[in-house]
Formats: sequence, structure tokens, C-alpha cells
Amino acid sequence: MKDHRSPISRRGLLAGTAATAAALATANVTTGTAHAAPRTFASTADGFASVNALGQNGTTGGVAGPTVTVTNGTDLASVAGANTPYVILVSGRVQVDDMVTVVANKSIIGVGSTAEITGGGLQLGSTTRPGNNVVIRNLRFTGASDDSVSVTNSAHHVWIDHCDFSDGYDGLLDIKRQSDYVTVSWNHFHSHSKTCLVGHSDSYTADRGRLRVTYHHNFFDGTEQRHPRVRFAEPVHVYNNYYRNNALYGVASTEDAGVLVEANYFENVPHPVYSGYDESGPGRVVERDNVYVNSGTPQTLGTVVEPRTYYSYTPDDPRTLPSAVPAGVGVGRI
Repeated sequence: MKDHRSPISRRGLLAGTAATAAALATANVTTGTAHAAPRTFASTADGFASVNALGQNGTTGGVAGPTVTVTNGTDLASVAGANTPYVILVSGRVQVDDMVTVVANKSIIGVGSTAEITGGGLQLGSTTRPGNNVVIRNLRFTGASDDSVSVTNSAHHVWIDHCDFSDGYDGLLDIKRQSDYVTVSWNHFHSHSKTCLVGHSDSYTADRGRLRVTYHHNFFDGTEQRHPRVRFAEPVHVYNNYYRNNALYGVASTEDAGVLVEANYFENVPHPVYSGYDESGPGRVVERDNVYVNSGTPQTLGTVVEPRTYYSYTPDDPRTLPSAVPAGVGVGRI
């Protein structure tokens, strides 16, 4: 081997949306694309994955253990499920038949630009063995028989960075079942419909008070929905992402979730932000400093806990995102 707020109603949408309209009129005029300076990508987690909480100081993955290289699904499953830290280097195209369980203290990193997991996906943690402190980087995920990556079963401190997700069966990247402190950064999502889910279901209220997630500098490239769709969580911080040609919607905050949508670029997105969706009740959502090009008016409602109460960050100028994000996302960049 190598805190819960009282229920809210959709009626409040009208005031929030009207208050946003004036700002949108200005934002929609500014459609020119600025260009960002060349970027050096982070080698450590930022956003919620960097927060010291739940007995974990940031997200370090398997650095305390040895490094191994795997080239097949059997070896990947064996090391990913071991009860000791590992840095797992994935070399080439690895076929798996189902979800591979990843337990605590693992880094799973693709080698070069050709590392791929296909046929199945990665599930972080089981009901008896947690998937905490996990790093997943530089991997292409294709053709999953279920989710491509599932962060579940109270997994916390997870960093998913510079991956390529496409053509799965269910969700490309789902975060649910009381998971927490997750960062999703610099990933390319394409050729799929149901992209990123936060929160298991409308009836799974145990997710309330958890599911703190940061999404930044991701490219939602023609995917149809769930960028993300959020239930119960607060705050979910969605900033500096590039949305292009998303047929159904961009972000949906539901079931009293609290979502901040900040400094993103929406292009050809008819419904960039929803409060409430389908049969799910409305969530709170604040939008600021976004650019909307040939896109609809976002729905807003209520207030949301500021991410800066947890971590510091400086958003990029959203006008730079149509050039900077496609140039930086996916595999072979780090």
C-alpha cells in the first residue's frame, strides 16, 4: 500500500426585500469585471474550520500521523477508517463501490491534477466513530452512487478545499446531522443539480444550534440548486463565490436558519437568494455587497449572527470573482 429564535413568517419578506431594492439598483449597474492580483492559496484552514471549539484547535487533519499513498478503493477504505491519524495521498483514479467511511484525524489529498474518486464517495464519521478533524483537498469526485462527500453524524472541524465535484447521484457535498465548524473553499461544482445541502430535513431539529459553515471562493458553474440550501443552522457564511447560470436558485435559507450572503457575484441566476423554499418554512437571510448581473432580486428577512464573532476575514472585491474564481478553483492549483 502506498440560540433558537421564535418562529417567523414569510410576510416579513416584503419589508426585507424592499429595503434591499435600492442597493440592488446600484449594484446591478456595476457589472464590469475587475481583475485580482495573483493569489497564493492558504495551506491551513480558514473560516469556521479554523475556530477553536469543541476541544479542537482549528482543523489540522492527519498531520500527527504517517503519510501513505493509495491507488485503489480497498486501501483507501482501510486507512481512512483506521483509528489513528494519517495523511492519505490519493494517486490516480480510485474506484469505490459505496461510501468510504472517514474517521477522525485524516488528511485525504490528491496527488497532482489527476487524482479522482469515482463510483462512490466519502462519508465523514459513523454513528459510533466520529469524523472530526478531517481535511479533503485536491480531489476530483465523479459518478458517486450517493453523495460525493457527506459530512454527518456530528463530525466537526472539516476543511474541503480545491476539489472538483460533478455528476453524482444525490448531493455533491452535504453537511448534516449535527455536524459543525466546516469550511468549503475554492471548489468547482458543475454538471449536477442538487449541489450543497446544510441540514438533514425539515423534521431533524437536532441540527439547530450547529451546522456553522463557511463557503468562500467556490464556482457554482451551471449547477441548478442548493448553493447551499440551509435548514436550522446559524450562521452560515456565504461569501466571495461565483454563481453562473444556476437555473433554479442560488442560496436558500429555510426553517429559521441564519445565512449571510456577502460579496458574491451572481450572473444569470433568476432567483439568487430565497427565504423559504418548496415545503420548507422561511429562514433569516442578510445580503450585502453582492453583484447581480442579469439576475433576480434576492429575498431577505431578519438578522443573522455575524461571522466575525467567530473569525476574522476580508472579502475580495466581488467584481474580481468572474476571473479570479475560475482561475483558482479545483484540482492542480495547490
